[in-house]
Amino acid sequence: MPTDEAVIAWNDVGLPEMNTQLWAASNTFVVSMYYRIYFQVSMVNEFLRQTTDDKLAARGVSDELKAQIQTYRAEARFLRALSYWHGIDFFGNIPLVTENDPVGSTPPKQSTRTDVYNYIVSELTAIRGDLPQPGPDTYGRATGPAADMLLAELYLNAGVYTGTPDYADALTSAEAVINSGAYSLDPNYQHMFMADNNTSPEIIFAITQDGTRTQTYGGVTFLVHAEVGGTMNAGTYGIDGGWYGLRLKPEAYQRFASGDHRSSYFYSSGQTVDISSIPNFNDGIAAPKFRNVTSTGQAGSNPTFVDTDFPVFRLGGAYLIYAEAVLRGGGGTRAQALAYVNALRERAYGNTSGDITDAQLTLPFILDERGRELLWEAHRRTDLIRFGEFTGGDYVWSWKGGTQSGVATDSFRDLYPLPASELVANPNLTQNPGY
Repeated sequence: MPTDEAVIAWNDVGLPEMNTQLWAASNTFVVSMYYRIYFQVSMVNEFLRQTTDDKLAARGVSDELKAQIQTYRAEARFLRALSYWHGIDFFGNIPLVTENDPVGSTPPKQSTRTDVYNYIVSELTAIRGDLPQPGPDTYGRATGPAADMLLAELYLNAGVYTGTPDYADALTSAEAVINSGAYSLDPNYQHMFMADNNTSPEIIFAITQDGTRTQTYGGVTFLVHAEVGGTMNAGTYGIDGGWYGLRLKPEAYQRFASGDHRSSYFYSSGQTVDISSIPNFNDGIAAPKFRNVTSTGQAGSNPTFVDTDFPVFRLGGAYLIYAEAVLRGGGGTRAQALAYVNALRERAYGNTSGDITDAQLTLPFILDERGRELLWEAHRRTDLIRFGEFTGGDYVWSWKGGTQSGVATDSFRDLYPLPASELVANPNLTQNPGY
């Protein structure tokens, strides 16, 4: 299954002749993603079952704690909505299970992508006012603007998920985040991907990491280690060794113009632009965007497990959603869209030399700019699908379809397959077409 044209990885496969190692890695990714979605869903469902008003009263919970639990319930529902968004984005039609469904009875039925989408929207709309306010004490937690940002992402992709676009609501939700006044662009782009990025004024919602308290070989620990190899000095990135994994595909590398400081962390010494062999780390430009080093140059607390948080949503993303929604007829003004895009580019270039004109503000430009601004931030596959470029032959990139020169792929690959283990366990599931 091909990923996208940004980063070369072990799951950049998709044809029957792929080797066994690549197929195993790709299959593991699919199973792991599906499992993580429903693990979080099941944990949220049980928390909600155990914190109803009746159960809290029966357990003698104080009024003060009850009030706190109401906030926690809203946050839990946000996390469930986030997981279901991942579910419909990756897999399409999936089971919709809530706290109202009995535990351990019959296997859940498969819901349509549209039904799950509508459920996510209704949940986020219902809980928005119960979520905590953004601030230092709620960093890493779901806040009202985080719910607005998730809604903006959903509405932006409504045409893919339901067949009916909703760019007006995408713009409105992105505008709510921007106008909240809680966030500002970080003047240092790289700060958002460093060990002290919890102090960035731009991050709306993050998956927090801590080298001492949240040790995992996944998450940002994987990103920091896997992007280091070859002649790169691991200590420069605050880690005890590289895992010789991820590099840029040529198309992603060549998207950055001279003077764009968003590419200043690229590492090319001993690296080639073209990728002839995926396992050879020296094939492809390294892009160590995430580092276990603070903005003042101090190493993280642990050289193996990183302190760097993953920015799920940030203000720069809201700017780009607003701009795209304007171009797609969602309202707003072109002047404001242009101002938001140029604000990002002025940070990237350090001056106005990278500014674009109104005539240059087009949908193809937005797709490219998202590829530059949000590189490595888990948006590219979704973006390419929304723009109709992920499958088919209109846009072919290196290793698309499992060959170095790239080949067109069938549209069914816009969705991942449901894991075989789930199909066996739940006879109510129907595999996605083509698999």
